[in-house]
Amino acid sequence: MFDAFLPGFLLSLSLIIAIGAQNAFVLRQGLRRRHVFWVCLTCGLSDALLIAGGVAGFGALAEKLPWFEVAMRYGGAGFLLWYGWRNARSAWVGGQSLDTDDTGGRALFPTLLTLLAITFLNPHVYLDTVVLIGSISAQYEDRLSFGAGAVLASVTFFFVLGYGARLLAPLFARPLSWRVLDALIALTMWAIAAGLLLD
Repeated sequence: MFDAFLPGFLLSLSLIIAIGAQNAFVLRQGLRRRHVFWVCLTCGLSDALLIAGGVAGFGALAEKLPWFEVAMRYGGAGFLLWYGWRNARSAWVGGQSLDTDDTGGRALFPTLLTLLAITFLNPHVYLDTVVLIGSISAQYEDRLSFGAGAVLASVTFFFVLGYGARLLAPLFARPLSWRVLDALIALTMWAIAAGLLLD
């Protein structure tokens, strides 16, 4: 179980930790201390739904089409190499910072609608959760543990991000922090890609 759970956890964490619209939204809400629990829960449940769909769908497909798992393994490795390169380039160039300004306090329902739009209208969320996590899970015999690890990483990350935002704000106001983070993400992606290619 642990052999599949840990890779799922680390892969999901590596994908989700990169700066993006969803993470910036959670950070802003955390900094303003508005609807933090519901925002984090919504993000976690959304990812859990997408990850479960990816793991279940790709696993069933891989059993019916043996060549599909191989194609997805090399495709996933290629995506990870590209994703790592993109983060490495961001680390080299720098210039990212977190803008926490927002338009003021919204009620809960409009806040969650905005968050759902940011989540489900972003094509990268499908690449990361359904396609990438789903395809990599197909190489594990215990796909359920892999998916559980991925879901736990997502839920944990969002709650830590939302409630820890006030502590992180001074750190990530500096572009150097984003460069270090992007470099770590790039190395993690390349290590996972190497594992896929060498397995």
